Amino acid sequence: MTIRLYDTKAQSLADFVPLVDGQVGIYVCGPTVQSSPHIGHLRSALVYDLWRRWFTYRGFTVTLVRNVTDIDDKILASASTGSAESGSEEWWALAYRFELEFTAGYQKLGILAPTYEPRATASVSQMQDLIALLIDRGHAYPAADGSGDVYFDTGSWPAYGELTNQKPADMVAAADADPRGKHAPQDFALWKGSKPEEPASASWTSPWGAGRPGWHIECSAMSSRYLGTQFDIHGGGLDLRFPHHENELAQSTAAGYAFANHWVHNGLVNVNGQKMSKSLGNSIFAAEFLQLSRPLVVRYFLGAAHYRSTIDYHDGALLEAEAALDRIEVFLTRAARRLEASRFTAATAGLVPEAFAAAMDDDLAIPQALAVLHDSVRSGNAALDDEDLQLAANIRAQVLAMTEVLGINPLSPEWRATKNTAAERALSALVERLIEDRESARKDRDFAAADRIRNELTAAGISIEDGATDSHWSIEQ
Repeated sequence: MTIRLYDTKAQSLADFVPLVDGQVGIYVCGPTVQSSPHIGHLRSALVYDLWRRWFTYRGFTVTLVRNVTDIDDKILASASTGSAESGSEEWWALAYRFELEFTAGYQKLGILAPTYEPRATASVSQMQDLIALLIDRGHAYPAADGSGDVYFDTGSWPAYGELTNQKPADMVAAADADPRGKHAPQDFALWKGSKPEEPASASWTSPWGAGRPGWHIECSAMSSRYLGTQFDIHGGGLDLRFPHHENELAQSTAAGYAFANHWVHNGLVNVNGQKMSKSLGNSIFAAEFLQLSRPLVVRYFLGAAHYRSTIDYHDGALLEAEAALDRIEVFLTRAARRLEASRFTAATAGLVPEAFAAAMDDDLAIPQALAVLHDSVRSGNAALDDEDLQLAANIRAQVLAMTEVLGINPLSPEWRATKNTAAERALSALVERLIEDRESARKDRDFAAADRIRNELTAAGISIEDGATDSHWSIEQ
């Protein structure tokens, strides 16, 4: 068994070899909590949840760190701007309010909580220590204009640009601080001196003057704090490769850290073929997206594509995901009924099929893994039709194992609680009443009436399966 992943830095597939046998350390860049989460944020968190679940299935102990950026230019701007409804709001209160929205979205999708979820504001002293180390090693400098800013000296690090395969001269200028105090336009801020218009609460004392950390330094400091100066995997969205991850890599390695052995990036989410953006007005926020369908359906949709690909959301996409999940649930429920009183038990409980495992080992190829899952569902239904209950029991166990790994087991209590919408309850009541009428007609030997009811249900897309003592219904796929 060898797990392979696509290393963005190497631009090739690589065999995963852990630094510590049986353990995996993963650092994922989490949200900047300046506004409500959109579906791209959910997709990114889900990708690393799936990686974590697969590593765990393969026997690894996983330490997953996902940070929260709770101090940033955009957060301060959002707090100062406010809204007509909320009025003014402290920056830290705004950040915490949006952090709770992110957490709620993750929980609704069944995304496991990270091992550690540090906030940037809780690691400022570690950031200052790292900045001081970079200055001592000749790779950072305080601005000469007395602003209190400190910059990373990109010219001092020949490897700068290695993650994204760029030459510094071809890079856009870093726009995260006033350029007056820089040696070169590409130099980026490690520390930002406080400004008169910013709240005093958004400032910490430092050897270079009162101020706050730059964006990039926080992840270098927090990853080393929780995982050590060398760890297995650094993850995040594809949009973070430059400048954020490029700058993380430069400052960390310049400080003498080995840093991440592998870099993994997930693709983004488009809407009707266009990138989500405020200017286009096509952003779909997590809360409204989770109102469009059951959270389980949303999880299936966001997790079904390969993690490195771009997802395109369009009308009907969630209906397709709902239909796929219904096929799985119908089989699992049907098999459970048939096997309930039988002597057949699965010999493969908790184990996924070899083809599924091979797909997951191959850079988390979930589309291929889902193909194995749905092929198994079809084979399981065929086994039930043929009265091969032992085979059906084995396949059901494999389907349960696969859906548990992917976090989409429709029979899991966390998803069953969200299943019964008002429309589903109404449909169930109507169909159950018609089935009762059919049973009464059969008992009265009024077979014409019984057949008429069955035909009406079939025409409406409802299939009836008669058991030894009662009948069950499902929506035909």
